[in-house]
Amino acid sequence: MCGIAGYFQLEGTRPPDRDLVTKMVSLIRHRGPDEFGAFMDDKCVLGHARLSIIDLSTGQQPLCNEDESVWIAFNGEIFNYIELRPILEAFGHKFRTHSDTEVIVHAYEQWGKDCVQYFNGQFSFAVYDLNKRSLFIARDRMGKRPLFYTVHDGRFYFASEIKSLFADPAIERRLDYTGLDQVFTWWTCAPPQTVFANILELEAGSYIEINSGKITTARYWAMDYPNQYDQSRSVDSWAEELHALLVDSIRLRLRADVPVGAYLSGGLDSSAIASLVRSFTSNRLESFSIAFGDSAFDESNYQKQMADQLGTHHHSVQCNYDDIANCFPEVIWHTERPILRTAPAPMFLLSKLVNETGFKVVLTGEGSDEIFGGYDIFKETKIRHFWSRNPDSKFRALLLKRLYPTLPLSEVRSNLFLQEFYREGLTDTDRYYYSHMLRIKTSSRVKDFYNANVKSHTNPEESLNAFAHTLPAQFANWHHVSRAQFLEAKSLLSGYLLSSQGDRMAAANAVEGRYPFLDHRVIELAAQIPPQHKLFGLKEKWVLKRAMRGALPEAILKRPKQPYMAPDSSCFTQKQSPDYARELLSEARITRAGIFNPIMVGKLYEKCLKQSQSQMSFKDNMAFVGILSTQMLVDQFIENFDAHAFRKVTEFRVWRDLSSTGANPAPVKN
Repeated sequence: MCGIAGYFQLEGTRPPDRDLVTKMVSLIRHRGPDEFGAFMDDKCVLGHARLSIIDLSTGQQPLCNEDESVWIAFNGEIFNYIELRPILEAFGHKFRTHSDTEVIVHAYEQWGKDCVQYFNGQFSFAVYDLNKRSLFIARDRMGKRPLFYTVHDGRFYFASEIKSLFADPAIERRLDYTGLDQVFTWWTCAPPQTVFANILELEAGSYIEINSGKITTARYWAMDYPNQYDQSRSVDSWAEELHALLVDSIRLRLRADVPVGAYLSGGLDSSAIASLVRSFTSNRLESFSIAFGDSAFDESNYQKQMADQLGTHHHSVQCNYDDIANCFPEVIWHTERPILRTAPAPMFLLSKLVNETGFKVVLTGEGSDEIFGGYDIFKETKIRHFWSRNPDSKFRALLLKRLYPTLPLSEVRSNLFLQEFYREGLTDTDRYYYSHMLRIKTSSRVKDFYNANVKSHTNPEESLNAFAHTLPAQFANWHHVSRAQFLEAKSLLSGYLLSSQGDRMAAANAVEGRYPFLDHRVIELAAQIPPQHKLFGLKEKWVLKRAMRGALPEAILKRPKQPYMAPDSSCFTQKQSPDYARELLSEARITRAGIFNPIMVGKLYEKCLKQSQSQMSFKDNMAFVGILSTQMLVDQFIENFDAHAFRKVTEFRVWRDLSSTGANPAPVKN
């Protein structure tokens, strides 16, 4: 985990702006607080904030090749760098460090833009080729590491986080209503769209080439599913292959020159990762988890059971309503977009615990639900697709009662709810977002609070079709569960779980998350497994459970999927809660921000003050959090950015200036 930032002159040359790159790096110093550096010439500036994990002594960045003609700023890890190094050496490349960063430099020299095909990792990087006077930027296949960019006044700016781009005061800070509407539809934007005007995100599995002033963007990898599955193999045959591949994925992701811990939620996915670490490596294992004061969200009993069985040294952070409210402003500073649930806040507190324990790296179970069919949205899709073939059947609709077993009976399992809610768009199976219709309906409640101006500048149909341009040519021919999995991975996984809830919350406390289930080899294998082996009837992640038989307790293998959730509106309506919510949701602040209707927001806030967490509907809870987080985003990034950013600019511990105009100066202070 690191942070990168810089710019490239699209035409001509200009003297490098050292003060600007210093500010850009300082605003993301939380991502890499160990060392800081920059390369500068009259064409390109590369800035870097380092979290030292591999090659602690010689892996400083920016880093170059032997003749200093190729330079790189890199965020992330190339896990198979040890295997790639002798291949590159056989081609004649000379190495000066033991870092994975230098492997990228020589791979780029050897294979050009195709170098990304050789990497097993999580990354975003920028490579400057002095001979070609060109820039090459790439992002990993699933978008585990972020990369944003914009063009202004003849410069191409790029950074790991948007706040770095805003270090240049000439770059406009303004919300984009199209991006905002996409978040309130999908929980995220469809890249390159973001919630800020003229700020773009590089799509996962894509790269940018800039040569002779021309900017070219291309995709080099995407999830793919077959039209027809191999039905000759048994589920146990698939499970055996999966087990072996997971072990190898974990082996690669344990590579580090610092200790590696693991998140342990008490569910199948994190328990599987921790169990495989314990069974197939000699690594000392320490585990980390969240315990909630509200029993409706707490899984600590399962966490303790797994920690005891595995013999891990276990650490837990207690999270209550006021803890979430107190850290929420910091959470939004790091998400850089509105959120609809408070779930990232406990993850922020968890990574803080990891940091305070002295760890920089953790393995997590993220991605398993998407690739193995773990969410109830996949069961929902399967049932609704079956029901749609006989929409008048009362018996088929009853299958929906088997969904969401951990949620309150009164809200999601009454016959009235089943008939009124799940029948929405039942026979519209040709819509590409059929699987996500009901989630979209719930998420979109916040749009009811738009003021007249925002309503006139947003198009709900365009937001619904935001991901249509990413669909593969054969998408319509895939199994309906595969279509749902693809869309879930493109939207919620890449744009929210790996970003707002993942990278951003870990990086906020200088922690790197690693995801064994998201090794591209595991993803590609999972895509070939027939849907009935992933969703066996309504039993989720069946093939993974078969792969983990004998390694996990039956209680873990058989327990119903409990989605990770956290308390929402009630966090901001307790007596001890901070008063910023009332201020940001006041009529004056709502009117000034110009996004929501102040009268309607006031009524919602009063409703939240009067009702408990359990009494609030999912729709109203999400609307409240969406409005509050948007107001906070406006406060931090539009109205008071300089004040918030100034608090983040501080003295660097180590600053390496690799410009052509000078050697290494003393540490600088802004």
